Amino acid sequence: MLYDSQQETDGLEYPIVSIIVPLYNAESVINRCVDSILKQNFRDFELLLVDDGSQDFSGRICDEYAAKDARVHVIHKENTGVSDSRNIAIRKARGTYLQFVDSDDWLTPEATGLLLSCAQTYPCDLVVSDFYRVVDNRIAHKGSIQENGLLTREKFASYMMEKPADFYYGVLWNKLYKKALIEQFHLEMDTEISWCEDFMFNLEYISHTQNIYVLRVPIYYYVKTKHSLSAQGISLTKTIKMKTMVFEYYKKFYKEVFDEKDYEKSRLQVYSFFLDAANDGIVPPVQLPGAARLGEERVQINPKVLENDTTLLDVYLKRKCLELCLNPITFRYDLQSEEVYLLLFLSQNHNMHTRKELADFIGQPQRKLNGALQRLKAHGYLTWTEHTSRDKASKSTARLLDIQLLPITEPILHELNEAQENYRHIIFSGFSETELNEYEELSKRLKENIIKILL
Repeated sequence: MLYDSQQETDGLEYPIVSIIVPLYNAESVINRCVDSILKQNFRDFELLLVDDGSQDFSGRICDEYAAKDARVHVIHKENTGVSDSRNIAIRKARGTYLQFVDSDDWLTPEATGLLLSCAQTYPCDLVVSDFYRVVDNRIAHKGSIQENGLLTREKFASYMMEKPADFYYGVLWNKLYKKALIEQFHLEMDTEISWCEDFMFNLEYISHTQNIYVLRVPIYYYVKTKHSLSAQGISLTKTIKMKTMVFEYYKKFYKEVFDEKDYEKSRLQVYSFFLDAANDGIVPPVQLPGAARLGEERVQINPKVLENDTTLLDVYLKRKCLELCLNPITFRYDLQSEEVYLLLFLSQNHNMHTRKELADFIGQPQRKLNGALQRLKAHGYLTWTEHTSRDKASKSTARLLDIQLLPITEPILHELNEAQENYRHIIFSGFSETELNEYEELSKRLKENIIKILL
């Protein structure tokens, strides 16, 4: 039995992204998952919740979301498994792109927007991102490829060969797919297997791609639970049969991607997949290497601060909001916050400045500014020359920096512009055109008053 809790309405524009969440008996976690999706900075999506015959209140909770938000559609079905649930949702999805989320996991606020931005900015068929690994109240940033940007299918496959059983490659939830490519090649989940079905789908999908974008930003919280075959009660005979079938598919993929000579060179690495996959279902220790406490990875504010409406509160909240919008850029390009603020300033101010002026702007002491300048220069992002300027009136001299941003910074500058747009979208959400105009006029007058005092 299969039905929708909401019928599609003719005449509505199709959403850009379809987010698919299969669930079964998920009443204890589904609110956290759905809330994280509905709170995305990017709004033009539909959410397909596929209730796979749940015996608890999961289905009712999903229907309540659908009643409140027109973007939410619920599919109730008999219990036929997660692969069948995803196949049904893929067929019903109306978005240009598909994103998958598991019901016991959740997203960062910028997740969908970042994935889509990469897919639309770069000529790619797949976007793959880093993620947070959650065990109890500890998290660790996970990602297998250290190279940020566009990769060919062959290059991506060579990275995958190094860690063949890594979740980074095998799962659906850290990726953004083109629905047209899935439809063109009639791709779907294999409902006959219950181990590595995600990975087999990815192998099939990747075999039809040209370019893949690697997004080195963690956008997904993955909660580890036992999904091993032994935990599912599957017989040893069927387990061996399934793993052998997946391995044969894995070999076939590399024979198609690489030429015969390259495949023979890498044959031993291909076979290592079988050994790595034998560790299926093992849960690592609670104390993850490099782990932080859950909540410390994101820009946070202390709610108690909001109780004191001081002069500094408005400045503090705006700075934290901007920091939140800039956070993905610090992750993606492995930059420190003062480096990002400095690039933001330099992208809009091309005059010469003293080190003190630059330090004041980024809100850091000059030693931090000097470190930021040196690191950005070492990365090839900028260069500078120093000039001595003499003020005739005061007879004082100052050393000015003439800083030139180099072409390699263009992608970062583009993303800095997007971050500022996101910032404005957040703080002006719900404002009418009239209110925006009034705010701009009042801000202009406030600025004039402040400048009169400071100059």
